[in-house]
Amino acid sequence: MEIRKLRNEEFEDSLSLSEYAFQYKVTGEDRVRAREKFKPDQIWGLFEGEGIGAQLTLLPLQAYIQGRPVSMGGIAGVATWPENRRQGYVAHLLTHALKTMNEAGQTLSFLHPFLIPFYRKFGWEIYCEYKKYTIPVGKFPHKTEIQGAVKRGTADIAVFQQLYDTFAMRYNGTLLRPEQWWKERVLDEDTHTGVFYSEQGEPEGYVLYKIVNQELIIDEFIYVNELARQGLWTFLANHDSMITAAQLKLVPSDDILPFLLPDPRVAQENYPYFMARIVNAKAFVENMTFKVPGSVQDRVLYIEDTHAPWNNGLWRWTVSEHGKVSLTQIEGDQADADLVCGIGTLTMLLMGYKRPLETARYGQLAGTAEAVEWLEALIPQAETALFDFF
Repeated sequence: MEIRKLRNEEFEDSLSLSEYAFQYKVTGEDRVRAREKFKPDQIWGLFEGEGIGAQLTLLPLQAYIQGRPVSMGGIAGVATWPENRRQGYVAHLLTHALKTMNEAGQTLSFLHPFLIPFYRKFGWEIYCEYKKYTIPVGKFPHKTEIQGAVKRGTADIAVFQQLYDTFAMRYNGTLLRPEQWWKERVLDEDTHTGVFYSEQGEPEGYVLYKIVNQELIIDEFIYVNELARQGLWTFLANHDSMITAAQLKLVPSDDILPFLLPDPRVAQENYPYFMARIVNAKAFVENMTFKVPGSVQDRVLYIEDTHAPWNNGLWRWTVSEHGKVSLTQIEGDQADADLVCGIGTLTMLLMGYKRPLETARYGQLAGTAEAVEWLEALIPQAETALFDFF
């Protein structure tokens, strides 16, 4: 068995595996473009005998955590042939990817799961969810007279970037988007854009949308203040002669739009979305800022992580009077710990998706009542979101 990066000449083998695993076909010009975009240095393959037995893509990305960029490894395109399934091929690739990310200083990893229970076994855990709304035209927010204007189809990527960053930094787990990401992953020829500008000419919000079968399909709705939100909705409501409804996708879970509608009884869905995993617990925790405890405090934490052994074991968690934490690995076993959890649970807690008290209530975090309360008080409240897919 050999695990290595793919080579340029292995494009067809790689694409054939992806086509079979994900049940799609790339033909004609799309196949030519796929070859041009092929990045074998980002794809790891497992070889046993002839051809690729399994593969995954490892993307070098960054995510916002507490408003700061953190190096993150994005896992995508995990595929194997049916005759190779249940032989541990993907497990070998995931373990190898964790080691590779750790060596590259990527302290965090994201992936979109085809099956959540499968990736939970390897330490990934759900860290965000999104809402989806379907709003009939008759239940749109009221049109309002706004000081400002929406300009359609005119803004450049720099304007979107500025507004997106301001909005995305409010959440843990949103992506930093380089210009190429906007071009290849966000904007396309079918996407309409509208940017709200204040009376002073400052961009304060944008919407990315399509019109499909008399429906507005709103891919992103980003605003930095209430005036921009109302202005964008008035712009969208002015499509009322062309459409019957609007679908809003990938809405952050803390959104309260239904409450703001004239009639909040609209179709709403909540959907668990991406999974996250701390790759290096010490580096990740020590890069965060926690609530100031008033004095130096410490507790002992046992982390269960069989797939990244550098995390597994007993750690002394010390927090300074300024809220900075150090993790120091110490001798001992699980019985010596004040708190015990798996790497997935630790990831979920530190991202802000769930809280220590509720996690302990359902048995995902073990420890003394005092230690759980200590951790609850220590971890800042946060919201999670992701507006992208890979």
